[in-house]
Amino acid sequence: MLDLSLQKLLGLLLTWSCRPFGVAYGLDNGLALVPPMGWMPFERFRCMTDCARFPRDCISESLIRRTADLLVSEGYAAAGYQYLIIDDCWMEASRDDATHELVPSLDRFPSGMSVLGDYIHFLGLKFGLYHDVGERTCMFRGPGAARHFELDAQTFASWGVDYVKMDGCFASEEDLDRGYPAFGMAMNRTGRPMVYSCSWPFYKPKTTH
Repeated sequence: MLDLSLQKLLGLLLTWSCRPFGVAYGLDNGLALVPPMGWMPFERFRCMTDCARFPRDCISESLIRRTADLLVSEGYAAAGYQYLIIDDCWMEASRDDATHELVPSLDRFPSGMSVLGDYIHFLGLKFGLYHDVGERTCMFRGPGAARHFELDAQTFASWGVDYVKMDGCFASEEDLDRGYPAFGMAMNRTGRPMVYSCSWPFYKPKTTH
């Protein structure tokens, strides 16, 4: 157990990580009291979507299931690496025409994200997904969260997502300043505890001294 002073310090750091200026509001939900540990595919597999040429290395349900199995069988889960986070390039290029919901790639994630999340949870791991606060995602340029904060947060909650990595491509500074807190509040309103990992500070103007 962490002592109370360290817990408070970590809570402040996590709050400010998504609110670089001004007043910040944090939800005391017990999440991320220590830095979350896990694995995401981007540094190894980038945005590989060609499963015909690269069936083992493309961003797919098969890759994520295989990785989940290895996290457990190789001892990483027991060492604390709980989160399996799917980075960019998991979705279709456009939203569902009728519902406007995000759609996982029909070819590469045929079972859907809810079923995949259930498999990850069955192994005792936690399920994470990438999204973008702007118009499009950074690599795949699939649909971003702009104008769909409540819908996307509810979609993630319905899929059993435990961790959201929120990028900031294709958004103005004003959109970033408004969007990051707004999406965080939308996540809170779902009632599902989800770690919110945002890139807001990365996209803020840098100063030199």
